[in-house]
Amino acid sequence: MFQLVYISTARQPIHADMLEQILAASRRNNEGNCVTGLLVAGQRRFLQALEGPEQAVLDTYARIRNDQRHHALVLLSGRSVEARAFGDWSMAFEQSQEGADQPDLRATVEALTMPLADRNLRAHFLGFAELQAKAA
Repeated sequence: MFQLVYISTARQPIHADMLEQILAASRRNNEGNCVTGLLVAGQRRFLQALEGPEQAVLDTYARIRNDQRHHALVLLSGRSVEARAFGDWSMAFEQSQEGADQPDLRATVEALTMPLADRNLRAHFLGFAELQAKAA
């Protein structure tokens, strides 16, 4: 099993239609390639973990790198792991929202990542959510 985590910057503010397109394609492709993961979107940034068979994860990352909707991809980690951290999620997802009536991104990400045994992986997502909250 291989796990890859990256961060990227959207070329334009992230909007609902863009995310729906990304998620629909991700879930369809990931399920067919046995790739699971978690995607968290801020106002202009994405943080994503991908896991599965190494070649499938690397192929998925190569497709993502070629996606013109974002740039400045930074690979945070790429490593072999014993087991999936994200179970059977074809692509779990959370986005920061504006407005007081919206759920707190950090609290939502904390709940999503609570079961993760890997403290470093959890820290990537919690730190990202915290930074997005400060930027909003």
